[in-house]
Amino acid sequence: MTEQQLEQLRYPIGKFNAPESYSAESLLKYISVIENFPAALKPEVINLTDQQLNTPYRPDGWTIRQVVHHCADSHMNAIIRVKLALTEDTPTVRPYFEDRFAELADTKSLPVDSSLQILEGVHLRWNALLRAMKPEDFLRGFIHPEKNRELKLNEVTAMYAWHCQHHLAHITHLKQRSGWK
Repeated sequence: MTEQQLEQLRYPIGKFNAPESYSAESLLKYISVIENFPAALKPEVINLTDQQLNTPYRPDGWTIRQVVHHCADSHMNAIIRVKLALTEDTPTVRPYFEDRFAELADTKSLPVDSSLQILEGVHLRWNALLRAMKPEDFLRGFIHPEKNRELKLNEVTAMYAWHCQHHLAHITHLKQRSGWK
């Protein structure tokens, strides 16, 4: 497999590129993606066999099971970071080792149902929070030590909409390549 083919498997919708500006309409679009992610993800994974769930979406990549559990871990962190940004003055958030989380026993072995339930609850609350925010709230932010800069909540919202679509595409593209329904 060529480096270009691996890159396409790694980033099936492309890498995240932050927009130069954010309109009310674009923010609503991102919020809708976040809102609808659990409902889009569930039918893609709920009827997969353990063998299918344990299939990596690319060589040396995570399995579908790990991707679903990663989304729950990541999105729990995301809503907390948003809440911190809304209630503190530009807090520094704590990063975590996503790759190490993906190797823990719960992520590698538990059925995906638990993370689907987490995602439903987190996204319900996250959507309510995002839809209640005023335009100036999206200009609040947090410092992410790995990025060594402030991330404004408008960018964070766009980034997590991309994150939802990115990981959903990992799953749907693998299913298409494998001929799974």
